[in-house]
Amino acid sequence: MHLKLGALAGVVKDALLFSYEVACQDTPLAGSRLLIEEMPIVVFCPKCEVQRILGSAQQLCCSECGTPTPDVRGGRELQLVAVEIDE
Repeated sequence: MHLKLGALAGVVKDALLFSYEVACQDTPLAGSRLLIEEMPIVVFCPKCEVQRILGSAQQLCCSECGTPTPDVRGGRELQLVAVEIDE
């Protein structure tokens, strides 16, 4: 299972991995793996007029000029993107 997990999704990666393993016990999914791609927070800066990746969710400000921005363009993902099945 391949999953995209955004920094603002409200999900703790380690808790999700542990829960997945527990939920799969004694099911056909036992032994399967959950592969998580962590997605950064991306905002649009109105001053620079470009998208910027933030290093932290503590301040929603452009990482280059420091302008505050509420325009979040990425980082909220909790998306199943692929399932691999071995037959």
